[in-house]
Amino acid sequence: MHKQGVYEKYIKRPLDCILATGALIVLSPVLGVTAVLVKRKLGSPVLFTQDRPGKDGKVFKLYKFRSMTDEKDENGNLLPDEIRLTSFGKKLRSTSLDELPELINIIKGDMAVVGPRPLLVKYLERYNTTQARRHEARPGLTGLAQVKGRNALSWDDKLKMDVDYVDKISFFEDCRIVVNTLKIVLKKDGISSNASVTMEEFMGEN
Repeated sequence: MHKQGVYEKYIKRPLDCILATGALIVLSPVLGVTAVLVKRKLGSPVLFTQDRPGKDGKVFKLYKFRSMTDEKDENGNLLPDEIRLTSFGKKLRSTSLDELPELINIIKGDMAVVGPRPLLVKYLERYNTTQARRHEARPGLTGLAQVKGRNALSWDDKLKMDVDYVDKISFFEDCRIVVNTLKIVLKKDGISSNASVTMEEFMGEN
């Protein structure tokens, strides 16, 4: 367990609340327009919710705008991501607009502005002891791995960066990550992995 510094212990959480609340207010027109477009293009529900593990592995409901259809095969199983992800959904993801509802998660205390991205609950049992340390901090809207390659990174590299971030949390590092995130979003880099429209499933160590 890493030792929390003054910034992480006393400043990071209040600052996250202020930033997320301000962003929610300023971006409310964007959120409104995006919600209308999602409703028109993909139908209801507008928001996609999914259980994700947060700090100390505690599970919470993550909020995102829908970017996929609910198309299923003849057996009632959802079709693969590459089929359900529409051109509209790809645009949502490339601009990161689908992530904006996570501002609500930040205000609730589930997430931080910067931290390891919240992954799937089923991955919890697949991490080794070192990788599991990514949950020593709140998950973030963006993180070190997102500014170093996003979905184009291998799982080993991504999880190592998550733990590196946890061990070096600081105000200046968070500022650097936020600035670099904005640059990457504008360039639309690293949205997909090298082999998939999303990131391949993490299977743990071989």
